[in-house]
Amino acid sequence: MNLVEYFDTIPSSHRTFILVGGLVFFWMIESIIPLFKRNYKYIKHAGANLFFTLTTIGVNFAFAYLIVFASDYMYENKYGIINLIAMPLWLYVITGCMVLDLIGAYFIHFIQHKIKWMWKFHIVHHSDMHVDTTTANRHHPVESLFRAAFTLIAVIVAGAPMWLVMVYQSVSAVLSQFNHANISLPRWIDTSISWIIVSPNMHKVHHHYIQPLTDTNYGNIFSIWDRIFRTFAKVKDTKKDIVYGIDLMMKEKDSQEVGNLLAMPFKNYQPLSTSKFAEK
Repeated sequence: MNLVEYFDTIPSSHRTFILVGGLVFFWMIESIIPLFKRNYKYIKHAGANLFFTLTTIGVNFAFAYLIVFASDYMYENKYGIINLIAMPLWLYVITGCMVLDLIGAYFIHFIQHKIKWMWKFHIVHHSDMHVDTTTANRHHPVESLFRAAFTLIAVIVAGAPMWLVMVYQSVSAVLSQFNHANISLPRWIDTSISWIIVSPNMHKVHHHYIQPLTDTNYGNIFSIWDRIFRTFAKVKDTKKDIVYGIDLMMKEKDSQEVGNLLAMPFKNYQPLSTSKFAEK
């Protein structure tokens, strides 16, 4: 069975294994080479994040029919930019994943940082004061709707067949777990891979609690988008220069209670002088 055949008929159990297996694997690695010591209740911390992982799965499941319909229609009619010219399979996969990543991950992430009402939902992700691999899918259900909608748009623009969408989503899930993971790689390795994919140190910059670093490094799989659109940033020492969380809510209790996180976007937005959308 080749790549196309496998992902065209990938069982739900295999997709679950990729998601859960990635979480377990990186969680184990975090205990071996942690960037920050686990001086917090990481089981309880994981519980809140896994709740939002489940809501994300639920939203994605709800969008599945639309994505499958759009993918089949676009591919069967040879619409979409990746179907304009014939190309080798390896190039087709890379090009397709790049288009899906640009629209379905980078663009929606960038937009959420620029539109106030969307940012209020995205704060749930940024409010995590102990970023680790479980943070990857810590998204408010409404934000999950944004992301699912942009994935649908990406599939239509790309004209990606469903097997390629499955490849992209599998790679996206694992690399998001990887770049959120609380791991410390040798600096030369982290720097080297950050020229191709989003590395842990690169993404940790995005999770700094105040501007301007919060508005940098939006990428999920490919780091090229941040370099092209000039949103790339780095710090000298991730461990010393980065503080996780968001300036609006730097209390542990506020950032870990599921009920508070679900309600937070609907509350009055009261930015600090250092916050996004603060009046100048």
